[in-house]
Amino acid sequence: MMSNTPRIFVGSTTFLVTGMTSDACLQIVSAAISGFVGVRVVEADLIGGLVTVTADRPVNRAGLAAAIIQAGYTVLAV
Repeated sequence: MMSNTPRIFVGSTTFLVTGMTSDACLQIVSAAISGFVGVRVVEADLIGGLVTVTADRPVNRAGLAAAIIQAGYTVLAV
C-alpha cells in the first residue's frame, strides 16, 4: 500500500499494482475489490498502476491486497 492508511480504514487508500496492461485488467482488478462491503469507489490508473479505493465502512487493506493478488496481479509495498 502506498499510503499511511491504517490496516482497517474508512476513507481512501491507494495500492501500487503491477501487471495491469489493458482496460480489461482494470476491470478485473476493480471487480475483485468492489465486492467488499463498504467499498464505494474504485479508481484505477493504467499508466501509473495506481488503484485508489474509497470506503464508507471499515475495510481491511490486507484483504483488498489479497483479492488483487488472487486476480493475478502484484501489489507492491504491502
